[in-house]
Amino acid sequence: MDILLFSALILVITGSVIGFASGFFGVGGGFLMIPVQYWLLTSLGIDPTLSLRVAFGTSLAAILPTALSSTWGHHCRHCVLLRPLALMAIPGIIGGFVGAAISTHAPGRLMACLFGVLLFLAAVRMFFSHAPPGNEHIPESSRVYLPWGFAFGFVSGLFGVGGGIVMVPVMTTILRIPLRKAIGTSTAFMVCSSTSGIISYIINGLDVAGRPPYSFGYVDVAYWCVLVAASVPLARLGVRAAHTTPPEKIKLLFVVLMIGIGLHMIFSNG
Repeated sequence: MDILLFSALILVITGSVIGFASGFFGVGGGFLMIPVQYWLLTSLGIDPTLSLRVAFGTSLAAILPTALSSTWGHHCRHCVLLRPLALMAIPGIIGGFVGAAISTHAPGRLMACLFGVLLFLAAVRMFFSHAPPGNEHIPESSRVYLPWGFAFGFVSGLFGVGGGIVMVPVMTTILRIPLRKAIGTSTAFMVCSSTSGIISYIINGLDVAGRPPYSFGYVDVAYWCVLVAASVPLARLGVRAAHTTPPEKIKLLFVVLMIGIGLHMIFSNG
């Protein structure tokens, strides 16, 4: 099979999976897009460090349209908390830009290990906590949301993910926000955090030699087109599934997902 056709097929499958995951879990899907793109790019002979940065930037760029589709679905079901979202948006945009700027200069292996440890700890915390009921009081103080908004955005930009893989556990276990509303708000927040991260990856990669063809900064436009075309339609299906699945089952699946990805990032030799 031709290498370009094979790469397109792998990206279509990846995009379909992350589209569903975005709607169902409120995550961007970078945890899957990044290793797949990294593998494809390095197999084409592109420098491993450069491949990782392109994978980060392209992942964030693909998250944006998928998150927009998922956000609308969650908003129609009244599961996007607008005030917390507004309070977290600006610090999230700043955090996303700063995180992406740091990531474009940090050692790739160190970043992977740190992300893996972060996911593993978040999974343990989420597993041993009790999900708040749907009528739980939502924190109103801006002092609660502003620093968390920066932290979520920073994680998003730093690791090329939407931030939901960390945001949802924090919102449910620390802020005590019901799971479905945490998922909906996380999805909407990804629109803000990924936008600033994308800009940073583009700016920091414009003059870098050795990038793949059809790339704009650290964003591979060809990979982006295939991922988006596959992920956006599946995002709405994921939203429907999230609103028909019991919260405890979603929580368990989320924990398993985080542990698996975390261990892979820690022990992978890539």
